[in-house]
Amino acid sequence: MSRLFWIIIALIGGTLLLLMANSDSGSTLGMANDDFARLAYMGIWGIVLASALLGSGIPLSHFLRSIAIWIIIILALVAGYQYRYELQDVGHRITAGLIPGSPISNSNGDGLVTVTLAKADNGHFEVRGEVNGATVPFMIDTGASSIVLSADDARRAGFNPDKLSYRTPIMTANGMTTAANVTLDSIKIGAIERRNIRAMVTEDGRMAGSLLGMNFLNTLSGFSVRGDRLVLSD
Repeated sequence: MSRLFWIIIALIGGTLLLLMANSDSGSTLGMANDDFARLAYMGIWGIVLASALLGSGIPLSHFLRSIAIWIIIILALVAGYQYRYELQDVGHRITAGLIPGSPISNSNGDGLVTVTLAKADNGHFEVRGEVNGATVPFMIDTGASSIVLSADDARRAGFNPDKLSYRTPIMTANGMTTAANVTLDSIKIGAIERRNIRAMVTEDGRMAGSLLGMNFLNTLSGFSVRGDRLVLSD
């Protein structure tokens, strides 16, 4: 057998003897036994790798460069994991800038979910939500007591406006009109979802867009305006 093999066997044996001899004290050569064992393990592997390098004929500079590249990759992966929530937030903000109305969802270790909405160019808070799985753009309206869907958005959500009964009077930007009461199977604003919630549908041509009213906002633990951001907390 090669000399390297016997050197490695001797190192392993010496390490085990030292650890067994110092098992009661808990330390070896001034180090905790666990730390000493890890250091010895890494040292033995270092000897094996160095011997393999010398025997392969690979230039030392190429070997060191490869090691440096792998160290950088590992550090980048560790940093990405440690700052994954911050990076996720940056990604959401970029998406919100590229796609107006995109909600930014976040959650902390306590299970609190927040959704942040950016103010639109028209000065209102708008968001792309989901109703019954269909994408519906909403304007946040604290003056509206209920969620209100336009006829077009109601169709996308699976309702047939022609078969609804319009009996509830409501005030819109175009004046007084009547609306039909419906129940939404689900509505999602970012990571916040509500099921079986009441809404109203207006007749064709009465509203250009849909409103996210107080019957949704009141189900939250809170909402607040911070500059040009509206934060919904669940």
